[in-house]
Amino acid sequence: MSKNFVEELRWRGMLHDIMPETEAHLLANSSSGYIGFDPTADSLHIGSLVQIMILIHFQKAGHRPIALLGGATGMIGDPSGKSDERNLLDFEALDRNVSGIKQQLEKFLDFNKTNPAAAQLVNNYDWMKNYSLIDFSRDIGKHLTVNYMMAKDSVKKRLGSDSKVGMSFTEFTYQLLQGYDFLHLYQNMDCKIQMGGSDQWGNITTGTELIRRKASGKAYAITCPLITKSDGTKFGKSEGGNIWLDKSRTSPYKFYQYWLNASDEDAEKYIKIFTLLTQEEIVSLTSEHKETPHLRLLQNKIAEEVTQMVHSKEDLEKAKQASKILFGRSTAEDLIQLDEDTFLEVFEGVPQAEISKSQFESGIEMINLLASETGFLKSNGEARRALAENSIAVNKNKVDENYAIAENDLIDKKYILLQRGKKNYFVLKVV
Repeated sequence: MSKNFVEELRWRGMLHDIMPETEAHLLANSSSGYIGFDPTADSLHIGSLVQIMILIHFQKAGHRPIALLGGATGMIGDPSGKSDERNLLDFEALDRNVSGIKQQLEKFLDFNKTNPAAAQLVNNYDWMKNYSLIDFSRDIGKHLTVNYMMAKDSVKKRLGSDSKVGMSFTEFTYQLLQGYDFLHLYQNMDCKIQMGGSDQWGNITTGTELIRRKASGKAYAITCPLITKSDGTKFGKSEGGNIWLDKSRTSPYKFYQYWLNASDEDAEKYIKIFTLLTQEEIVSLTSEHKETPHLRLLQNKIAEEVTQMVHSKEDLEKAKQASKILFGRSTAEDLIQLDEDTFLEVFEGVPQAEISKSQFESGIEMINLLASETGFLKSNGEARRALAENSIAVNKNKVDENYAIAENDLIDKKYILLQRGKKNYFVLKVV
C-alpha cells in the first residue's frame, strides 16, 4: 500500500484539479506518473520547482516519477496561458537546453535502478523524430475531433482574444502532440498519470481521452495551482529577471535573498510547497513565527531549506555569510572569504573607484585614499575629521589616519571595502 500522495498535496496546498478515481488508484497501486518540462532555456527556474517538488513527493509515496523533456514539443511551443506565439528553438539550442535541465533534475530525484520507484528521464524527441505527418494524422489525429480540441480553454482564450496574431496550426497541434506523449508513455512505460500546473489541465485531459479512445485504457490527471504572490507581482521574478536554478544565472546569494524577502503571507504558503518539512514541523514553526514575526522565522527556514536543496550546504553557508555582511553583522574574515561575484552582488550599486597596482604597492596615506584618490569623502579635511571620530572602517575594521592598506586587506585579491558609519559604503578596486 502506497502513502497517500494526493493527501500530501492537499494539505500542502498543491492540489488544484484531480480526475475522479485518481486518489483511489494511487492508494491501491504503485503507479508511474510524469510531468513535462519545456526546454526553453538550459536551466529551469523556481517556477519549475513546484513541479519538481510534486515528483519528489510522488517518489516518496512509493510511485515512479518520469520527467519528460520536451525536445520535440519544445520546437513548437505550448499556447497554454500565452497571448502570443513564442519564438521556435532550433535543434542545437534544444539539445543544449535538454542537457542542462537533465543535469538539474538528477539532483532532486533518485534515479538509482535498485530503487523500485527509480525515476526516469525521457525526451519526446526520441519517439517523435521519425514519426511522419501522414502516419501521425492516420494513427493519432483521427481519434480526436476539431470540436473537442477547440473546446479547450487554452484555444478558446487565444481565438477569443484581441490579439491579431491568432493561433497558428503549429500551436493548435500542441495538445495533440502532448496527448500522444501520454499515450506513448502509457503503452511503453505503463505510465497511468500525468501531472502539471493548472494551465495544463486541457492538454493533460486530451491525453487521457486519447488513451481511452485509442488504447481503451484508463489514465488519470492531477494539476496544482499556479503560484502567485500576495502583492500581485509574478512569482519567480526579481528586478533582474527570472530566479534560475543554475547558479551561473542566479547566484546562491541572490537565490537565498529571494526567499528571505518573501512576505509573511507568502512565506506561510511557500513553507508547505517548497520544503519537505512535515505538517507538524510546519504548524509549529508557523505558530512560532506569528508570535515573533520580527524574527522572520518562516522566511529564514524556507531560504535555508530551498537553497541547500537546489545548491549545496556550502553554497547556503556562503549565502548566509554574505547576508550577514549586508546587514552589518559581519567581520573582516567574513568579507575576505567572499568570491568576487558574491562580493559584487552584495554591494551592487555601491560607488566604486580604481587605483593602480603600483599605487597600492607603494602605499597611499589613509586621508588621500578616502578623499583625493577615490572621492569617497569630499575633502582631506572631511577625511581627517571622520578618521578622528573613529567612523571609518576598512573591510569592517575601524582604522585611524596612520593605517596603511596592505595585500591581506584585499578581497578576492582585488577589492577593498571602505565604510563610513553603518551604511555608507565604497568599493575600491586595485587594477
